[in-house]
Amino acid sequence: MRAQHYQVLSSLTQTGLGVIKTSPALTPAVFERAQSSAAFIVGLIKNAKFRAIVNALTSREIDKVPHNIAETLPTPGVRKTWIGCVHNLVQIQRRAVYLYERHQKTFRDLLHLPAAASHSRYFHDRAGPKMAKSKFEYVRQFEADDPCLPNCWLVVRIDGKAFHKFTDTHHYMKPNDERGLSLMTRAAQTVMSEFNEIVLSYGQSDEYSFVFHKNCKLYNRRASKIMTNVVSLFASSFTLYWPRFFNSQDLQYPPSFDGRVVLYPSDENLRDYLSWRQADCHINNLYNTCFWKLVQDKGLTPNRAADRLKGTLSSDKNELLFSEFNINYNNLPELFRKGSVLIRPKTTDGESLSSERSINNHSKGHEGKTSKKPGSIVLHTDIIGKQFWEDNPHILNSKI
Repeated sequence: MRAQHYQVLSSLTQTGLGVIKTSPALTPAVFERAQSSAAFIVGLIKNAKFRAIVNALTSREIDKVPHNIAETLPTPGVRKTWIGCVHNLVQIQRRAVYLYERHQKTFRDLLHLPAAASHSRYFHDRAGPKMAKSKFEYVRQFEADDPCLPNCWLVVRIDGKAFHKFTDTHHYMKPNDERGLSLMTRAAQTVMSEFNEIVLSYGQSDEYSFVFHKNCKLYNRRASKIMTNVVSLFASSFTLYWPRFFNSQDLQYPPSFDGRVVLYPSDENLRDYLSWRQADCHINNLYNTCFWKLVQDKGLTPNRAADRLKGTLSSDKNELLFSEFNINYNNLPELFRKGSVLIRPKTTDGESLSSERSINNHSKGHEGKTSKKPGSIVLHTDIIGKQFWEDNPHILNSKI
């Protein structure tokens, strides 16, 4: 933030006070509150340590403040009404509150300020239209915090809502449409590029699971915050990239996905979860391959095809494919049989390229800027056996 910006903020505060003081509608109590608030703000602005930390943390946002406020404040020699001046002063107060509360501990340590509660009188102007510390603030008690347990692998699984209807409406190829699966993976890559705390993603059919490191501090580990951000970004990315994969098929209606957060306390639990999802991929794909071969090649109705497969084992289905359609199931694309595994590329020392800086930046939101985010590698491989985990030990590394 430039030096003249601090001068503008300081002068704007004092100008606002000067105009308020001459207003016929002024009461002593209102002016006292405004004066004490302005004095505290000006004191912070003039403090060199305050300015240094503002430059380091929020220069991009605060640069906009003087310009925005100057547009609404009176030009020299022109006085506005008392209400307008209070509004302008409140804007400056809000900026100070925003900076102070967002980086409260840092400010207290660097500026040697007392506890935040002692400054509450500076931050709450009852004459302004602010929600904080008003009589209505009690409604926040109805909001439920939902922090996830620490030291647990955090998995967000998203599922397509009513995707049977969606795939029929958009003429997906049966039993597998590589365009649709690739689109799902592209959306998952977008999520992984946004959240470096994700160490692995696994997808099959209309679902994707995102594994967050057990030590991640993303959004203070609030389940609803993490889940909604992942689901909304995935859904918007799915829609954004649709034309790249379905260039001859317009999107008929917006897709939607549900999501859930599940915690796994041990590495073994996490591996068993991923094994469960890949086993599910194999079971469903084997069934669907047989089902659609009976419908498409043999001309059976869906009900008759379902009756034909009722009660059959995996060995029976493999035999059906080989004897009636000359298909060796093991020769089908691994994308269909094993799903898609997204992992981070390894560095030369064998560690993942996830960024520790992003962990800290995400702890209270996405305000921080990080360096270029690492990409992801797409694999179609077995994750049930030991070989994958022995080849990629960085995934379960205890360190972020």
